Amino acid sequence: MSKILWKSLLLSPALLGATLAISSPALAQAVPGANSSNPTNVFRQINQYSREGAANSSAGQVTSVSQLSDVQPTDWAFQALQSLVERYGCIAGFPDGTYRGNRALTRYEFAAGLNACLGVIQELIRQNLEQGLDRSELEAIERLQQEFAAELATLRGRVNELEVRTAELEANQFSTTTKLQGESIFALIAADGGNAVNSDADGEFAFGTRTRLNFNTSFTGRDLLQTRLQVVNIPSLTLDNTFTPEGDLQFNAGLDASGDSTFRLDTLLYSTPIGENTELIIIANNSIANDVADTINPLDGDGGSGAISRFGTRAPIYHLLTDGTGIALRHDAGAAEVSLAYLANSSSAPSPTTGNGLFNGPYSAMAQVVLKPTEELKLGFTYVNAYNKDMLTGSNFATPVASLGFSTISNAYGFQLSYVSDEVPVKFGGWVGYTNARILDEGLKGDQGILNWAVTLGLDAGPPGSQLGLIVGMEPKVIRSYEGEFLEGAFEDEDTSIHIEGFYEYRLSENIAITPGFVWLTAPDHDSDNDSLVIGTLRTTFTF
Repeated sequence: MSKILWKSLLLSPALLGATLAISSPALAQAVPGANSSNPTNVFRQINQYSREGAANSSAGQVTSVSQLSDVQPTDWAFQALQSLVERYGCIAGFPDGTYRGNRALTRYEFAAGLNACLGVIQELIRQNLEQGLDRSELEAIERLQQEFAAELATLRGRVNELEVRTAELEANQFSTTTKLQGESIFALIAADGGNAVNSDADGEFAFGTRTRLNFNTSFTGRDLLQTRLQVVNIPSLTLDNTFTPEGDLQFNAGLDASGDSTFRLDTLLYSTPIGENTELIIIANNSIANDVADTINPLDGDGGSGAISRFGTRAPIYHLLTDGTGIALRHDAGAAEVSLAYLANSSSAPSPTTGNGLFNGPYSAMAQVVLKPTEELKLGFTYVNAYNKDMLTGSNFATPVASLGFSTISNAYGFQLSYVSDEVPVKFGGWVGYTNARILDEGLKGDQGILNWAVTLGLDAGPPGSQLGLIVGMEPKVIRSYEGEFLEGAFEDEDTSIHIEGFYEYRLSENIAITPGFVWLTAPDHDSDNDSLVIGTLRTTFTF
């Protein structure tokens, strides 16, 4: 008789299911260390609790549902909870007299609740076998068993099917240590106006793609070896149309100097923890700022999502770290995060034999502190010292290395902020940056003061993952040139160009997003003699 009764109890979803779903969260919390990551300790404590549970009432044990201050008669599971508390004595609340029925349930808590409640059921069976079972209870158990027989059979079938599929996936998986992630961008681009450097962007359309394959490998579960292959054939507006770095797009980064399509090993880095909150990053090839630091801007999607322009993606100070090989440290102290990085130029492999090694060629050294006064607010303070590197945005004068071919050493200072809250659909951001670039060429030696700023706004709108974005700012502008051997103001921007960017990222599905967007530049290249320039894009991003 005991075997039949025990089988019936196990097959009774009304009793066992309610016991697990409702009692285990609070009950597991009554077991010290129940959500610990050490299974041995957890199960030892679970066993101890189940042995002592009914005999020794803990501080959280309750005998009436009214003892749980956050449980109301209107709660959907109130009757089930009341039955478990007052009839079966299988519930323990928190020491403060709450039940917290809406909190998440961990697997350890599930195991603790199952073990403790089965102990109560075993005790009830023993007592009833000694004293005689109530016939109505037996009839209720038999009725429930028959009523849910079909559901239990279906569940068994689904479990068997999942076991077969899991075995098949394990036998055919790509790698036990590596995950493959891909992203492909199809972009339609047009530009009109500008008259920059005596040449108009005539409004003709262009089409191009950028595809990335990321091989993310972990050997310990906490480290990451990232290998990225990339091919880009999206035209460069700077080279072909606008003849100014202003307004260039983030997702065409990766073209070679001539603007030709390239297929290359884009990124190779390894990161590993070297303490509880510290990460060491070793970069072998072509790292960028978001690999080594928090770029803070909530609209930074590295071209695949979020902002469409290079300027709108992240503050220009971070572009000084583009295309580097080196080492970085990130330490997260909770209320503050510190990032340190040293990157040497890797557009061609750094070689000491050509005077272009890790310490005698183009480089960037960064130090950043990000303060997090609240979970929603970030305040970033960034310093970069760079040799022969540009911010890749702004006027031709503001990019003296790429546009003018000068040798420079730069000291850049930036302040960034962002406010992102789960409670509101609006994301705020912004930055201001100042760079002192010293030109080193004989006969042209002197300093430039370069200023930039922006305000960003994001708004969740439409299907999940969709957003509206707006960026208004001033791309890097030379506000003064002074001292040195050239004439005062010789390489200084006389006018001010305003960068206005808008986009709507509409997510068709989890893997496809379509983003129409535009960039409007007044006085392109910080020159009021140029007509306003408008750049339009239609970006479709596929992720897999």
